[in-house]
Amino acid sequence: MLKKLFSPKTAPKTPKNIVVVSGLPRSGTSMMMKMLAEGGLEVVTDALRTADDDNPNGYFEFEPVKQLGAGDNTRWLAESGGKVVKIISSLLEYLPREYHYKVVFMERELQEVLASQQKMLKNRQEQSQVEDAEMRAQFEKHLSAIKYWLARQPNMEVLYISYNQMLANPQADCARVAEFVGLPLDVEKMLAVPSKNLYRNRAKSA
Repeated sequence: MLKKLFSPKTAPKTPKNIVVVSGLPRSGTSMMMKMLAEGGLEVVTDALRTADDDNPNGYFEFEPVKQLGAGDNTRWLAESGGKVVKIISSLLEYLPREYHYKVVFMERELQEVLASQQKMLKNRQEQSQVEDAEMRAQFEKHLSAIKYWLARQPNMEVLYISYNQMLANPQADCARVAEFVGLPLDVEKMLAVPSKNLYRNRAKSA
């Protein structure tokens, strides 16, 4: 009886990995989401936040992601296998452990992240309550902690992608992403997304 119940024909199928694009805000996560969408992955998004001058390719956000910390609305993850969702790095620790995730983690020079944030706040006529030096220190501490944590999660695989290098040599990084995701992707369409026109907040050389 047990052999019948647990035979290969009747055993439950292993769900597909959930692809997660993560990183600090303003680190290139929206660009990577656009690349994966162009490559053929289905995106988990509600499209409530539309494209603007700060993100010409769109934000690819999904409102329930912001509630992960509350832990009361994660049912959508059961339908997200083989799809891609954007989740900022500070929320990764709240992802349920019963799923397996492929995390594409975007990295960007912190000086540029801070400059991009300042520009976005200016466009919205808002002002940061934290000085850049303090914010940089917070980011560095957070990145160190989250990388340490990610390396110890048995249900998460991580690929770190440099936003700066992606724009300089997209061919190599697109191939790495496609191999890591392990799903059929149109690399040529992905390559059409990275553009130096998006690189508006390059750190000024000393």
